[in-house]
Parts: sequence; structure tokens; C-alpha cells
Amino acid sequence: MKKTMGAVLLAAALLIAGCWGGDAGKTNLKHDSTAEKGLEILGANVQFDPNVLMNNGEPIEVEFWVWDAEEIFRGIADSFSEIYPNVSIKVVSQPWQDYWTKLPLALQNGTGPAMFCIHNSQHENLVNYLQPYDIALEDLKADFSGVEGHVIDGQVYYIDYGMMSGSIFYNKDMWAAAGLNDSDIPKTWDEFASVAQKLTRYDDDGRLIQAGFNYNKDVKSMIIGLNYQKGQMMFDEDLQTLAMDNSITAENFQFLIDLYEEQGVGSKDFGISDGESFGQGQSAMVYKWGWYYNQMLSNYPDVQFGVFAVPTPSRDVPVAYDRYNGESTLGISGTADEASQEVAQAFVRYFMSNDEAMKELCLRYSIFPAKKTLVNDEDVKAHPVMKALAPNVERLVWPGPFPGVIETQMQQIFEDVVFNEMSVEETLEKGNALIVEDMQGSDFVTTERQYKYAKEMNTTR
Repeated sequence: MKKTMGAVLLAAALLIAGCWGGDAGKTNLKHDSTAEKGLEILGANVQFDPNVLMNNGEPIEVEFWVWDAEEIFRGIADSFSEIYPNVSIKVVSQPWQDYWTKLPLALQNGTGPAMFCIHNSQHENLVNYLQPYDIALEDLKADFSGVEGHVIDGQVYYIDYGMMSGSIFYNKDMWAAAGLNDSDIPKTWDEFASVAQKLTRYDDDGRLIQAGFNYNKDVKSMIIGLNYQKGQMMFDEDLQTLAMDNSITAENFQFLIDLYEEQGVGSKDFGISDGESFGQGQSAMVYKWGWYYNQMLSNYPDVQFGVFAVPTPSRDVPVAYDRYNGESTLGISGTADEASQEVAQAFVRYFMSNDEAMKELCLRYSIFPAKKTLVNDEDVKAHPVMKALAPNVERLVWPGPFPGVIETQMQQIFEDVVFNEMSVEETLEKGNALIVEDMQGSDFVTTERQYKYAKEMNTTR
């Protein structure tokens, strides 16, 4: 391994926080005739060797599409171009609402970017246009967790650089006003309901003015995790047919309904969005995923809040705590020319061997790092969301990039029950059938059975 002054320069180029600016997309490219640059090989197993020529040293520009974190990705692109004066990476930021329309069309007709950010919810729309990584599977597994869930016919097209899941966000001022402290953080759902009651306030006319717990518009996020806690999988043994119309789902729906109607800790009519209600100081606790942390910091900077792990049915370790979704590494276009694919493959290695870049993105989105070298990083361990997730990460289920219609329909089922007074069982049966019909023709296959503790879970209705 080379360790020279060049290694120091490369390390400096890798610094993210406050140091990256630059000119990704620059046009003053130069021919590169120096392969041996005296720079350090990065990475433990997934490695990046800068001491090779890109595109035989000839000038080349490639596009890189993102929908967020443009400054972080631009910094990575700039530092890559510092190594290769003949390579320009043009970072193009597309709005989320346009991204998933423009990207598949551009890839299909061969005008798309050589590399791009991926969200696994768009897997089926993109997978046919992706080039597999030129990285040994065993090297990926050695450096990252959860790789197995992304292997297709022995190849990988992207993996997770981090895992996002649910936690309970609570208002610290309301907590203190109710006489609660850290020792009152609930471990079980019964304890949670008791705490929620203490945090609930009504006025003299009996009107709810502060919800102890608000889940409005987020039942869709909670229900699958509640099922996993009781050992119920989402899909039948064929790995494709949804099986949410079961007694466990009905029981968990009723639990949520009872929190409002029997225990009075909130109301279906108390604000449309739990996230807005919490931010506006009307609700004391909400269930939210990691992205909500930075949203609170940005939109409601004056609210003092904390985060704790989701409660469970009992104090015994559950078969699972919740599900997680991965934030994906980069996609490489299978329709790009060979020279652009060469650059993209090298850039992916550069990105995945770069701990600082990975950490910066994990901290930005409040996601637990999939890269094993970052698990014990001090900044990661100090982050409130990651601190809540860390003890339970091993028992989070990755069901695969299941179609969004499942969550949408689960929310609709619940709202039909609470607003239209339909029976839980009948509505679940009809809703499940609608989802199964909608998924006809989908290639989706769940990865639930790859979960470490899958043998302890129920795979039938």
C-alpha cells in the first residue's frame, strides 16, 4: 500500500464538512498521462486504487444525477476529479417529483446519466437499465451489512449505505411538565400508553388540546412493524402474495384505535398530520422514521425534542423490533457507453471506500450505517436517532423494496375503519385483495425469509 505525500493530499480532498466547494462539471480538462500517482489505496475490502488511468487518460465528462444532498455529492465528485484531471463529473440535481419520470426515460433512450442516486422504491422501474457492480460479492459482504438482500443472480446493482427505521420522538418540555424524566421512557406498549395518558391534556370543555400520542397519517408506517414484533410476516410462503388480512394485523389495528377511543391519548380529528402537530407543539409523542429528525431541526428549530426506541409487547426481546428501509448506493447506467461505465465503476468504488462521505450522508438522513467500520464511530454513536436504533439493529427486518401501494392501502383501510365505521376484519380482507390485484404482474419477491430470525416468525395467516 502506497503512503506518500500524495496520500496526504488525497485525504485532504476527502474531507467533507465545510471543506468541499468546487467545479464539478469543469470543462478545462487535461490529458492524464500519469497512472502511478503515488496515492494511497482506499478501503479495506471494497477498494479504490487511484493509481490507474481513467479512459486511457483521454478527457471525458459524465453526468451524475441526484435529488438531494447535492453539496455532499458534488464534493465527492470534485475530489474524484482532483485525482483525475481528465475526468469531469457533472452533478445534476433533479427535483424528487420529476426524478422518477425523467430518469427511466433517459436511461431507456440512452441519454441518461452514467450514474445516479437510487431509491429502492423505484427498483422495478430501474433494474433493467442498471449495470452490475464490478466488485466481488464477498468484498461487499465483508464491508457492509445487509448485502444478501440485494443479490440478483449472483450480482449486485446497488446496496444500502445506511438503514432507516422508526423511533418515538417526544417533546421534552411536555415531558417535564408532566413530571416525567428519563426513567419513565417506556419499554412496552402498555407502559407507553400509560405515559401517553400523562402527556394528554383536555380543556375545561373536554376538548383535546394536547395529544399524548398522535399517529394520524402514519398508521401505514407503524402497522408492519407492530406485526413483526408479534412475529407476523407480510407475505405468504410464495414470497409474493400479501398476507396482511390476518388476526395479528386486526389486533394491532384495534390497539391503535383503542389508544384514541378507549384511552383518549389522541384523536383521529386532532390534526391531519402527526408530524405537523408535533412540530407545532400540539402533540407530545409521534412515531417517525429517521428523516424526521432533520426536518424538525429545519422546520421547528425551537422545539426541544428527544428520541427513544419503539416499545414492544413485553420486556422480553421480541422476534423483531420493526422493519427498516435502506438508503441506496449509486446506480450505474447499463445504457451508457463503455468509457462512461468505466468512470462510473471507479467512482462507485471511490464512494463506497470513503468512510467520511458515508458518515456525512448517514448523519444527514439519520440512518444507521451499513458500513461496518462506521458502527462505532463517535459521531454516529452520539446521534440521538442512531443511539435509539443501535441496540436493536440486528432485529430489524428488511422485507425488500415492496410496492408503495401496500402502505397507501394500509392507511386507507385504517381510515375506512375509524371514519366510516367499517369492521376491521372485513376492511382488511377487501384491502388486502385490492393490493394483491394491484401487484399482479409485479416481479417483487420479499426478502423477509432472509431475516436472521425468520424461523421464529409466522409465515401463514
